[in-house]
Amino acid sequence: MSRHFGEIRQIAYLVPDIEAAMDYWASVLGVGPWYYNPRVPITNYTYRGERYEPHNSVALANAGGLQVELLQTRNDVPSMYRDFTRAGRTGAQHVAYWTEDFDADLKRAEEAGLSVCMSGEVGEGGRFVYFEDQGNHPGWHPGATVELSEVSGAKGRLFKQIRDAAIGWDGSNPIRAFPDLSKI
Repeated sequence: MSRHFGEIRQIAYLVPDIEAAMDYWASVLGVGPWYYNPRVPITNYTYRGERYEPHNSVALANAGGLQVELLQTRNDVPSMYRDFTRAGRTGAQHVAYWTEDFDADLKRAEEAGLSVCMSGEVGEGGRFVYFEDQGNHPGWHPGATVELSEVSGAKGRLFKQIRDAAIGWDGSNPIRAFPDLSKI
C-alpha cells in the first residue's frame, strides 16, 4: 500500500489493438467482462499545460480488487501515452490510485514534490491527473507513471458496476458497452 494514496486500484496497458487485447485477456486469462468505450469522452484535457482533443479507446475489467485498463490511442495528440509508445515501450504504462477527496490528495501529492503533466475529466466526479515521470529518480522505470483518479459520482458508480460484474463472471458476454455516464 502506498503511504501517499493507499492501494493501487488500477494498472493500465497501452495496446496497439484493443479488440485483440480484450479477446486475449478474456479467453486466455479469464479476466472480464470488459466494458469498452471506443471514444472516451474526455473534457478539459491538458498535456504540459496545453489543451488538446484526445481520441482514446478504453476497456476496463476487474481481476479481483484490481482494475485492468486497456488503452489504445486513436490520434496523435501530445500525451504521456504517446511519449511512452514513441520511446518504443509497450505494456504497463501507469498505475492509478483512486480518491473521493481529489483536491486534498492532489494538494498532498504536489506538496510531496509531484508535478502534474497531464489532466482531464471523464464525466461528473471523474477528474484525473498524471504526475510527471520520475526518470531522474534512482530506480525509476518505464511503466511507473502514477495517475490520481477521482471516483466520486458517475465514474465511481461505473467502476463499482465493473467490479461487481467481474465477481463470479462465467465468461459470457465478454465485451460490453460502457453505459452512458450521465445515466448511472
